[in-house]
Amino acid sequence: MATITPPTLSDRKLLFGFALAALAAIGFSGKAILVKLAYVDSVDAVTLLALRMLFSTPFFLLVALRHIGRGSASPLRGRDWLSILILGLLGYYLSSLFDFIGLAYISAGLERLILFLYPTMVVLLSALLLGKRFGRKEVMALLLSYAGIGVVFLDELQVQSPHVFKGAAFVFASTLTYSAYLIGTGEAVARIGVSRFTAFAMLVACAATVLQFVLTHSPRSLLDLPARVYQLSAVMAIVSTVLPVFMLSASIRLIGSGRAALIGSIGPVATLFMAAAILDESLTVQQMAGAGLVMVGVLSLSRR
Repeated sequence: MATITPPTLSDRKLLFGFALAALAAIGFSGKAILVKLAYVDSVDAVTLLALRMLFSTPFFLLVALRHIGRGSASPLRGRDWLSILILGLLGYYLSSLFDFIGLAYISAGLERLILFLYPTMVVLLSALLLGKRFGRKEVMALLLSYAGIGVVFLDELQVQSPHVFKGAAFVFASTLTYSAYLIGTGEAVARIGVSRFTAFAMLVACAATVLQFVLTHSPRSLLDLPARVYQLSAVMAIVSTVLPVFMLSASIRLIGSGRAALIGSIGPVATLFMAAAILDESLTVQQMAGAGLVMVGVLSLSRR
């Protein structure tokens, strides 16, 4: 009889890393579902985003204070603070705002697929702004990805309101700002550190979101919302913001960024199934085919 070899410590670490990456992808994907559920109560995007940031702030503040209290951490210079300010506004504030506005007009499934295009936009922006090479493989990956979005978009036009173009444009703008943020983070994260940079950048985004809310809404209106909106916002902050950020960071340390990104590709598919089960959104053959094309195109770039 063949003996069964017990899993080694490295095997357990790999399995744990894979599980964390999968849970992070599902957590991030759940944000769109929670936003759509909150919109049932007629809350607007700025208010909902402000609530999400306010519920998230204590967790990232604790991380920031932990780094400030650490004597071994290298002090931040003016250049570092400027990077945190610009990238926090770009990647966590503007990107989130555009995404929340777009979700008011399109399905959660289409939103997640458009957001999943960010590696293709990183390639395009790197070619345009940084002069990086752009070969035949990249062209094929882009064609596959955007053909997939076209298939899903045409399917959505048959059941959605005429505002679907507006919603898709806002989510595309969210993906574009997030891609620009990713291009700018490499050097900043190398100097500052992943968790410290993320904590401070999130605090910048929170301050900008709250400021926008105060300038455009009565502060009292934040206290006059249905209890369900607060509950969904708290779940969104913890399950779809704070926990996935730290789970993804931990998974990258255990299995590497390449494997974590590969597992993260389950996100769009998870959103499609969750949207069908929870929001009663249609799950058609065209949507699955389009999602397949997008994932093949994006994964070919991610693998490279």
